[in-house]
Amino acid sequence: MKGSRLQLIIGLIAVLATPLVAQNNNIFYMARSAGAVTAGCIPNASGRVTISPRGPVENMHVEVGGLPPNTEFDLFVIQLPNAPFGLSWYQGDIETDSTGRGVGDFVGRFSLETFIVAPGSGPAPVVHAVDASSNPPTAPVHTFHLGLWFGSAAAAVAAGCPGTVTPFNGDHTAGIQALSTRNFANLYGPLRRLP
Repeated sequence: MKGSRLQLIIGLIAVLATPLVAQNNNIFYMARSAGAVTAGCIPNASGRVTISPRGPVENMHVEVGGLPPNTEFDLFVIQLPNAPFGLSWYQGDIETDSTGRGVGDFVGRFSLETFIVAPGSGPAPVVHAVDASSNPPTAPVHTFHLGLWFGSAAAAVAAGCPGTVTPFNGDHTAGIQALSTRNFANLYGPLRRLP
């Protein structure tokens, strides 16, 4: 009898604690990029993002769907949701499965504290021919938007999108932007809502 009461109490605590954890999560959606809409490609593409606090950092869980199957995409935190995109920070890759769905988890600062700063100019390593050899100095610039790019121009063309080459992957040969947070105002991206 005593053991069953203890199990009941533990079960109630677990049930009641779950909503408290979920309340700290912030969920928002990504929309087809302006370029994809204009081109009339990937009509069913969508994304769902969940930001979860993890002490001094956040976990960003990204789920995408309606994309071409077995295709690599590159996720960036960006200043502006549409071209010219502004300052951008590479997060990593998301690969879709055979149904065109993909998932990625990224750990970092994804909140009101997401920014880029360069108090001065300095030398930068040139790994690819298109790399800058120094950085421009800039005061803090907040980056509150997300963008997802095709991993290659060839993958974009295979999906019926333009074959424009963009610098949004590790070797700077990505395709067009597929999804973004353009459903939020330029200066009020979804990461700005998080303390």
